[in-house]
Amino acid sequence: MTLSELCIYITTTETISLPPDHKLGPRLVCPEYSKSVQEVKTYPLPRQERIFALCWTVGMGKDPGIDRTLHTTLCPAPEPFCYWLDFSRCGKTQLHTHDYIELAYVVEGEFRQRILGRDIVFTKGELCLIDKNCLHQDYLLEQPSVILFLGIANDMFSEIMDENVTARKVISFLQAALLKQKDLQQYLHFKPGSDPDAPAELEYCLYLLVKELHDNGVGSHYICKGLLLRIFRIISSRYEFSLSKEQRKTMNWIIFEEISDYIKGHYATVTIQELVREFHFQEDYFNRIIKNKTGLTYSAYVQQIRLERAEHMLTSSGKSVEEISEAVGYHNKGYFYKIFQEKYGMTPAKYRKRNQDVFL
Repeated sequence: MTLSELCIYITTTETISLPPDHKLGPRLVCPEYSKSVQEVKTYPLPRQERIFALCWTVGMGKDPGIDRTLHTTLCPAPEPFCYWLDFSRCGKTQLHTHDYIELAYVVEGEFRQRILGRDIVFTKGELCLIDKNCLHQDYLLEQPSVILFLGIANDMFSEIMDENVTARKVISFLQAALLKQKDLQQYLHFKPGSDPDAPAELEYCLYLLVKELHDNGVGSHYICKGLLLRIFRIISSRYEFSLSKEQRKTMNWIIFEEISDYIKGHYATVTIQELVREFHFQEDYFNRIIKNKTGLTYSAYVQQIRLERAEHMLTSSGKSVEEISEAVGYHNKGYFYKIFQEKYGMTPAKYRKRNQDVFL
């Protein structure tokens, strides 16, 4: 069973079907009733249930011809149910915010939202991570679609950010962007990047998460947290996401620092192909971001780090020049002498002697 089939199943075949006037309905999807009222949706489950899945299916149930009927269900729930809504008279939800983090994933079709006054269309395979207190509303479109919403309690989101050691600085950015800046309402739009395997891996994790939330068996809390860790690992390190101009500047610095730290930790052996495997960017990206932040090409930047390390070793260790040359990644002694002299105006041996004399 695929994620799409699972969402359709649980939103159309559950044992209890709730009518549109059921009091639970507005907590799941509330049609627009005012242009000015801003609803605040509070976390709908008890404190111990720190993540939930809300599935929407339009025109993909038992009768695909009823295009303006939305079926939705909540997992976990005290008992299985399906809530249905005929939105033929209204094509939007009420303008609202959440007091929790929401991650929306387009399983099938398209999904359109109005976020902070701007209409945005999300297509199959894309995600939207919406900050708490970010004002938005959802369009109820006629074409068939399947949308998965994950509601994440704030303490759970903080734990996920703190525990995910992959792409550490990127995760730190997400945490700062979505929880720490309380006066800044925002969202992040994620799209599949250049990694062809990432979308399938993400959808499989989402499938397992929805199934676990639906079944809600023993140990489900731990399993769901682990799956959420995997999901954020994938989207933070293998997906692209759009940012505002100011966010982009911040993010570029974070990525540069992460790349720079990696190069400094592996300066003797690092290659640009290794960076591609580690950070999932194309080769020319590393040249662009390093050039932008330092004025140097990737090769010149690595050479600078190596020579600075060689300079330190010359003045703080008893290793021979040949040993230092090898240690910083240069196996051709003549080439090492040449580039060192170009940078410092003297041979490594003279540099060592001069600095030893100064020290004495």
